[in-house]
Amino acid sequence: MLFEPQSEITHTTHGDTASHTDPTNVPAHGLHPDHGFEVNPWQLAWRGMDIDMIGRTETLFALSNGHIGLRGTFEEGEPVDQPGTYLNGFFEQRNLPYAESGYGYPESGQTVVNVTDGKIIRLLVEDEPMDLRYGRTVDHERVLDFRTGTLRRSTLWTSPTGRTVRIKSERLVSFTKRTIVATRYEVEPIGEDMKLVLQSDLLANEPVPLPGNDPRLAAALDAPLVPALADCRGTTAVLVHHTKRSGLAVAAAMGHTLDVPGNAETYVQADGDLARVTIAATVPQGSKIVLTKCVAYGWSARRSVPALRSQVDAALAMAAETGWDALKAEQAEFLDEFWRDADIEIDGDPELQQAIRFSLFHVLQAGARGQSRQIPAKGLTGPGYDGHTFWDTESFILPMLTYTVPAAAGEELRWRHSTLDKARARARELGQSGAMFPWRTIDGDECSGYWPAGTAGVHVSADIANATGRYLRATNDEAFEVECGVELLVEVARFFAGFGHHDVNGDFRIDGVTGPDEYTAIINNNVFTNLAAQQAFRDAVAVVHRQPAVARDLGVSNAEIKHWTACADSMTIPYDHDLGVHQQCEAFTLLDKWDFEGTKGRYPLLLNFPYFDLYRKQVVKQADLVFATYMFGDSFTPEEKRAIFDYYYPITVRDSSLSACCEAVTAAEVGYLDLAYDLLCESVFTDLHDLHNNVSSGLHIAALAGAWTDCVAGFGGMRDFGGNITFAPRLPERLNYMSFRMLVRESRIIVAVDKTKATYRLLDGPPIELAHHGEKFTLSDDPVILPIEPIESGRPPQAPTGCAPYRREG
Repeated sequence: MLFEPQSEITHTTHGDTASHTDPTNVPAHGLHPDHGFEVNPWQLAWRGMDIDMIGRTETLFALSNGHIGLRGTFEEGEPVDQPGTYLNGFFEQRNLPYAESGYGYPESGQTVVNVTDGKIIRLLVEDEPMDLRYGRTVDHERVLDFRTGTLRRSTLWTSPTGRTVRIKSERLVSFTKRTIVATRYEVEPIGEDMKLVLQSDLLANEPVPLPGNDPRLAAALDAPLVPALADCRGTTAVLVHHTKRSGLAVAAAMGHTLDVPGNAETYVQADGDLARVTIAATVPQGSKIVLTKCVAYGWSARRSVPALRSQVDAALAMAAETGWDALKAEQAEFLDEFWRDADIEIDGDPELQQAIRFSLFHVLQAGARGQSRQIPAKGLTGPGYDGHTFWDTESFILPMLTYTVPAAAGEELRWRHSTLDKARARARELGQSGAMFPWRTIDGDECSGYWPAGTAGVHVSADIANATGRYLRATNDEAFEVECGVELLVEVARFFAGFGHHDVNGDFRIDGVTGPDEYTAIINNNVFTNLAAQQAFRDAVAVVHRQPAVARDLGVSNAEIKHWTACADSMTIPYDHDLGVHQQCEAFTLLDKWDFEGTKGRYPLLLNFPYFDLYRKQVVKQADLVFATYMFGDSFTPEEKRAIFDYYYPITVRDSSLSACCEAVTAAEVGYLDLAYDLLCESVFTDLHDLHNNVSSGLHIAALAGAWTDCVAGFGGMRDFGGNITFAPRLPERLNYMSFRMLVRESRIIVAVDKTKATYRLLDGPPIELAHHGEKFTLSDDPVILPIEPIESGRPPQAPTGCAPYRREG
């Protein structure tokens, strides 16, 4: 073991639509015949050149640190699908279109902006622009390295006039210096001396493809940046721009170091949307020209243009003093620490091993250095969903980060806390108490233009509270609890206490909502929502008892605490006694059945059938009640979980990338291990195999986080209810071995599982109380080895017609 210590178009709902891709053949090693990537456990490598794959590879090869995101475009600027340079939280506003408006509808949307592009280093070989669409590409390779955190590229190219050069580049977005991007770019003439020209650019307002058919979106993205300052000196340059409507300003500065035999002529210019450093040199064969480029970014809604310029100048100076070699070394050291705490190792499926590490790496990139900013559904890898954050972050991404990079989880929750005033204002606008968090947003304002699958999804507020409670139990972060946690939990409890009500029987109801299943909207007593609110109430009661002084400052009374307790204790949980199964929501099992045979493969349903019909039938877009059996598993018996999975899996079409990982966890728990394996693969290969045919618009970060969930919570059986960490590991037939690592409070542990036993080891920190298949034990200096008994699983239920999980053969 490596680290052993020895879019929205207005009417589109969230959750990408699935294509239900046919099975493919996968080799044990080597190049995947259909997907083009070399199977390697620690990197993603693409060899050869396929212009049709550019949009997809730009996304898969994206680099980010949670603050800056760069799509994996070529340094030469073209060919390109989506240029893509993003800053977390930087957006433009646009009007939201409504056929019929209504009170409380959000008026403005927010769209992530492609900011000033500093990736570009154009190359001219004896006056011939280097462009992979022309001439002859003799050899081409790109490698995303999960251990070094860099994107490497090597290209042997012959120009249309017959001159050959070898180009090598390496790019990083620094984890340790979060405002810095750096590129090492070198060109070697082959066979003869050559005149080479490099043009290193800062370029704003690049043309970008416009998604959808909304003219308001087109207007927002048409040259969204207004020039405010352009300056240059020596081989450095800076551009400052501001948006037209959102009031944000962005500065980008670039600096260079050059290594070239003999003399080179340099020129620098800066004006409006373009700053350029041009370098011309005659390079003898057998030598090369090497350019190291650093770019610093800064943005603000408040700081002046001179202040932003000073910020990026200072960051650039820091990067220059650090140097390329040290930046690379710091990047690798940062990732060493990450893999020490987060690595998952498997045996039995080499391509799955690669996909798991690819997934963990990109989740880290999405959240590592957000520094009190959001984690968007696409990370900073593309413009999908306009760069918005949804419930994905707290329900899918933060569980992984909480137990692997807890500081990143805490920073995201601090961002949610920073938006509390907007959440309170939204609640008041809708006649509610407490805080009502937005369904989709960049800066905390609600941006959903579709009420039934947006505003009605009130579980997002409970999801934030649940993530807060989980983080506090897993970290004992008292500073966060005092500064943010108490207030978050109190305001969410106040919202649900006022939003729900006790009926004549004394039961607490939450009516008129939409749960995770967006094919069943505006319903009463969605079980997931009710259980999430119940947990939020209980976490609020616990935290005000722990922090009475903070609670007093927030005006929490004993009567209020008593009311929250009563709401939690009397929560309505619908159950169909005739069928012996919980109802996803009140009366769900009384709805008409969906005709899956008559659907004839027309998926996703939302693009082929009216919501008018979907909302009236028993058909589930994405795991809802099944997800609740994992998230709130202590509310169900093992028999109830099996009954729920058997009833709801056959009517869930997984028209969302969020579904497979949820179903995989419960499938593993109830004993359908091979089905859980298939569902894990569907989640993990969502982007690598482009199962939804939309990876060019950005990664599905929640689905990638599902790799961690399915391994750790699914096959590892990890649960954390009330701060008690328990495991119930079992492996599917296709896997021989799995190990995973976790941080729990001050303890770092590793769990290794094979077909017959599990080995628990404490890597460092104090002893910790754990449980294995219900047997409690204390993990301290010595490993604990415990047997795994086989489980009688029976035959798993069948998926709906046309919705079998993604299966790979071979």
